[in-house]
Amino acid sequence: MRAAVCTEPGPARNLTLGQLPDPVPRSGQVLVEVRAAGVNYVDALFVEGRYQIKPPVPFVPGSEIAGTVTAVGPDAVGAPALGTRVMASVGLGGFAEQVTVPVTSVVPLPDGLADTVAATLAQSYATMRFALTNRTTVRPDETVVVLGASGGIGMAAIDVAHHAGAQVVAVASSDERLERCSDQGANVLINSTTTDDLKSAIRDATNGGADVIVDPVGGSATDASLRALGTFGRLVVIGFASGDIPALPANQVLLRNRTVVGVDWGAWAMSNPTDNHALVTGIIADAASGMLSPQQPTEYPLAEVGTALAHLQQRVLAGKAVLVP
Repeated sequence: MRAAVCTEPGPARNLTLGQLPDPVPRSGQVLVEVRAAGVNYVDALFVEGRYQIKPPVPFVPGSEIAGTVTAVGPDAVGAPALGTRVMASVGLGGFAEQVTVPVTSVVPLPDGLADTVAATLAQSYATMRFALTNRTTVRPDETVVVLGASGGIGMAAIDVAHHAGAQVVAVASSDERLERCSDQGANVLINSTTTDDLKSAIRDATNGGADVIVDPVGGSATDASLRALGTFGRLVVIGFASGDIPALPANQVLLRNRTVVGVDWGAWAMSNPTDNHALVTGIIADAASGMLSPQQPTEYPLAEVGTALAHLQQRVLAGKAVLVP
């Protein structure tokens, strides 16, 4: 089968396809023919050796897939029938034509949900639902500010917060990107490129201070966001897409009884598989019913994996991207 094989750490844009033996499901596994594989920032970090987990080479990156069950291994109790459409979080191995997955990790897909959309839900929507329901709870009368709002995590944050009844303020780097955020449900838009004082812009947009700020960006935006929180405000730290991990002033956490909330959905999902399965199943159901509104991702052929990762890193993309074998 064809797969994107990382033979040594290096620029993600240089990742190319190779040939690997067709996988065979072991005990408790199913074989999935991949129809779409979500492309995420963390995939580029894995390829470049910049993630905290460094798998031995060679390895196949790609953490979320959707496809069709084509074989079932022994002792795979509760496995879906052959031909069932499923999605799964696989950690690694998704950028391939086939992948073996533990039967406990696959979630059957309803007919109304496209493979391309399903393959982009785990990283972004599971992260944000975990963040805004498990790590903190957003109330309908609250205001949620989303940094990097036009990216995959940002668009999911807007959607989850909007459907929780919150007022959503989107912060993005262009009017075009902000238009997409508005279509997703954002109520107020802030152009970070034309705004000289992000702290003041957020305070003005939230009547004196935000209740929740979702931060997947890091860098100087984090300090400005912390200072823009209102009383009992929560800064939800998702990641550091800017490449700069900030140091936070503890006195600003103390002021106005603020809270800084760390979110590591991946680690939680691995240590709480039953709870995570319920969380992901709920997201799939809500997306199929229209309660959530994930957008159609940008599609790339599997052979253009390097280009897709480079576009993600260079912020060419708005929203999510998928590889389509």
